[in-house]
Amino acid sequence: MSLRSVLRCVVQAAVICCLLLGIVPFARCQFNGPALASASTINEPVPLTTDPAILFPAAHELRLAPGDMITVHLYSSADYTPAARVSLDGSIQLPLIGKLEVKGLTLPQAEKRIADRLIAGGMYRNPQVSLQLTESPNQVATVTGELHVVVPIIGQSRLLDVITAAGGLPSQASHTITIHRIGMEQPIVVDLGSDPMTSNRSNIPIFAGDTVIVARTGVVYMLGAFKNVGAIPLQQTTPLTLMEAATLAGGPGFQGKMGELRLVRTVGANRTVVHLDMKRVIDGKDPDPVLQTDDIVILPSSLMKSAIKSGGISTLIGFASILVVALRQ
Repeated sequence: MSLRSVLRCVVQAAVICCLLLGIVPFARCQFNGPALASASTINEPVPLTTDPAILFPAAHELRLAPGDMITVHLYSSADYTPAARVSLDGSIQLPLIGKLEVKGLTLPQAEKRIADRLIAGGMYRNPQVSLQLTESPNQVATVTGELHVVVPIIGQSRLLDVITAAGGLPSQASHTITIHRIGMEQPIVVDLGSDPMTSNRSNIPIFAGDTVIVARTGVVYMLGAFKNVGAIPLQQTTPLTLMEAATLAGGPGFQGKMGELRLVRTVGANRTVVHLDMKRVIDGKDPDPVLQTDDIVILPSSLMKSAIKSGGISTLIGFASILVVALRQ
């Protein structure tokens, strides 16, 4: 093969490459995957609880249950300070009184019942009884999710007190906290945030029997030809779309094949690969899908564009120029 034939082949290859570069952006891939109105409940915005009556209830009466330890104080009678534990049948044993049913009573109700028994026994006319709850295995809140702790609730306790007693929020934990309370159909959802003022407004009372759920911050993974690859955290109160994630990842690089983006989604043991045309999403011709926890977004690289970016095409063109000069001599 002559030098002129070699040059012709090189020029033809360069022309073909340029044509391919011009054709790639026009490649289309119809998206029929999850749109913003997806029926999936994963990564849907969680409404925060805003009703002050729910966040800060006026009163939450403590009721005695088996296992509780109480100490009885009788005004003007310092010698009468018996301590008793509520038995499995819900009763206590007290001097001068005997067996007394207290299960399910509030402390004021139990105080009145003890006073009535003392009066009925003819020992006191108007006894002033006060009870002190000194131990209560039932008066606890359960913290679950990223923390697994049972926290005693004695007296008034706030959300930050309970989380601190549980060891504090881990770095991977969400600041959106969910509280399930007995007797309430809907959970209480608050956002502690990172602002002390916001945290203070969300520092609600926690009562015995509450379950405090500290969720893990979900992430999506941006891989391939994005300018900044890596994990992007999800906010539980705000959905994250593909375009928003791509923006956070710095946008597609020059070498990215926007028409061949892939979204890898795992639900349980099933993995689905959805093919997307990123340019059609940008143009509003395809829906902007809402990303879910552990989604993997892969933007493939064009070999030719990668070569241009790395200087490979410049080398090719330079070599062709040398051949042209050589042929002219």
